[in-house]
Amino acid sequence: MDEFVNKVANSGLITFNLEDYYDRSERVLFDIKDCLFMGLILKEKDFREFIKTHDWNQYNNKHVAIICSADAIVPTWAYMLLASALQSHAKRIIFGDLQMLENTLMTEALAKINIQDYANQKVVIKGCGDLPVPTSAYVEITAKLATVAKSIMYGEPCSTVPIMKRKEV
Repeated sequence: MDEFVNKVANSGLITFNLEDYYDRSERVLFDIKDCLFMGLILKEKDFREFIKTHDWNQYNNKHVAIICSADAIVPTWAYMLLASALQSHAKRIIFGDLQMLENTLMTEALAKINIQDYANQKVVIKGCGDLPVPTSAYVEITAKLATVAKSIMYGEPCSTVPIMKRKEV
């Protein structure tokens, strides 16, 4: 009788799952356009009153992206006041849209990886997950791993797309 051999288990592949680095905290978009007079002008006195009276607790432990979707000139200090009001509530605050927030969160998470753990290893960067991992994270981890890994593949250990293989010297 033929014995079944699990070639994947014996391959020495290390699976790198970007979802393991995904922060599941809620994301919120704060659009300053709602604070503009007639949708065009930021009045300092009114804005400062908004900052004082707004319920900032609704942003507790959330990641906040700040934008202005209106075609208006918003002074830099307005964004700074928002950041100051949010800082004791939000987990993370950025200037930009939700996609930029996702990219920032993943970049920060990937910066904490000890890339030397993957030195001379065959790495599969797992694809097709349940969480919205941004494409930028795949690009970033590939660039990092390419400096140390023996090879990089994309997909699942049973079905991979080759990305990079270090030439033996």
